[in-house]
Amino acid sequence: MINLRLALQRLQFVCALAFLCCAIEAPALAEDKTPLPSASLEALASDFWQWRARYQAFSKDDIPRIERPREDPENPRDWSAGSIAKQKSTLEDFEKQWKQIDPTGWSVARQVDYRLMGSALARVRWELEINPRWQRDPTFYLDQTLTALLEALVQPPPLDASRSREIVGRMQEIAKIIDDGKANLHPLRPFAALAIGDLQRIRPELERVEREVAPMLHDGATGNASLAANFQTATEKAILALESYRTWLQAQLDTMPDNAAVGRENYEFFLHQVALLPYSPEQLLSISRQEWDRSVAFEQYEKQRNHGLPELKLAASLQEQIERSKRDELAIRKVLEDKSILTVPADIRHYTIQPMPSYLEALADFGELDDFTGPSRLNDDGVRWVSPPSPQLGYFGLATAKDPRPDMVHEGVPGHYFQMCLSWLHPDPIRRHYYDSGANEGIGFYAEEMMLQAGLFDDSPRTREIIYNFMRLRALRVEVDVKLALGSFTIAQAADYLAQHVPMDKKSAEAEAALFATTPGQAISYQVGKSQILHFLADAKLAQGDKFSLRSFHDFLWKNGNLPIALQRWQYLGEDDDLRAIDQRKH
Repeated sequence: MINLRLALQRLQFVCALAFLCCAIEAPALAEDKTPLPSASLEALASDFWQWRARYQAFSKDDIPRIERPREDPENPRDWSAGSIAKQKSTLEDFEKQWKQIDPTGWSVARQVDYRLMGSALARVRWELEINPRWQRDPTFYLDQTLTALLEALVQPPPLDASRSREIVGRMQEIAKIIDDGKANLHPLRPFAALAIGDLQRIRPELERVEREVAPMLHDGATGNASLAANFQTATEKAILALESYRTWLQAQLDTMPDNAAVGRENYEFFLHQVALLPYSPEQLLSISRQEWDRSVAFEQYEKQRNHGLPELKLAASLQEQIERSKRDELAIRKVLEDKSILTVPADIRHYTIQPMPSYLEALADFGELDDFTGPSRLNDDGVRWVSPPSPQLGYFGLATAKDPRPDMVHEGVPGHYFQMCLSWLHPDPIRRHYYDSGANEGIGFYAEEMMLQAGLFDDSPRTREIIYNFMRLRALRVEVDVKLALGSFTIAQAADYLAQHVPMDKKSAEAEAALFATTPGQAISYQVGKSQILHFLADAKLAQGDKFSLRSFHDFLWKNGNLPIALQRWQYLGEDDDLRAIDQRKH
């Protein structure tokens, strides 16, 4: 039955696509304003997601790690001016098709899908034109090269022939993509300074990657030797290209413009058309301040309550931390089921932590060190790569070495890994591929305090202090994001502010500020998404009264966890007030 249903779905897609292609090819229909039929939305989405998988830029954000087609030596990734112009042209075609579709009279669920595709298209417009990092931000090309390489390596070994060729291909593409960057960029000084800093030790870092990875490469036809030799040659070319890039940026640094803020108008485009948030920047700051006050007070209450209790100790060894995390992950699943908080399907695999290999440690500054698997790898466990317990670990690593659970409920179960596995199983293909950090990160952050209130940390009072300190950080991220976007914070000021007010170590604060400056709108997603979910839950309880089921509410929220909360509220409650507020702001 499953195969037959899939076959029928594919046939429907093909028929709809054929209709759409005929409409595009016929000159007489080029200006036809006749609305396209309902089935065209699925055809548009199918074409768009395939195109997006090929051209979506890599990012240090760990949520938009989509499954991409394997590297094609005959068609390498290309960030030349010609390729970007072609992407813009294709986007215009998709936008035209989307606007021709009239969703009037559709069910709310179908209209949600229509609005969802509008958001997905707006995100591409944001990336290519509104906030064109490819033109202004030199770290963008480090994302397309070194972050891309890291993403190819975070999946645990062994490396089969296909993955081996992909890893070699990612290394081989670096020199050309860096050349594209030099041709495209009109760099801004704050971003150029970040890139220069990131590349200070690029030679020993990539040499370590080559030394550790080459012996694992495997080509089913010719064995390891030729592939390893190609990898070594590509690595040296990549190093020379990146060193040249660093020198090129350094030489013109003093003449670059200083203002790296994206600006109010552009920021509001992201808020209202991409993230589908009904708020102004000032309202975001108000949310941030209210939640900051609450988190500071709650952390202080907890510390007063815990006065005289021993502090948490670091795990004695990494193996002890790994074994504890296995027990904790199972215990979290049990709490979710026993307390009727969220359904835990038995076939969802597990979230694990594993010792970080040297080749990943070398690339640790270029992305998140986790593998959330993907739609085609639902039989694989999720993995978070970690370093041995040490007082010198950064903010999150240190917390995890004391108790794996605060990070696990956000990143693993019931957070990102678990939520995305559920969303990848969504029967609606349009919703499987969409991502929105506002919902994903909102759910991850919401899960932290939800599990605290459910009693998960009752056995460890000092762990509750960690949860409240996490809340302080996420509230501050909103303020930092908004002020960086509007130009009232520099990157250095943002880093100092985080280091002082969370508080957190200077290196972690600098990394946070750099990420939020280069990707405006990402840092608000945790707190704003959580606040939206709490409002959503309150409205659902009020509407349903005694019939309200927390498990049912969470099952819907997690299954649709890729969708902006405004769209989830519309479908679940029939409430479109957020969307009407967004539409008013757009006009």
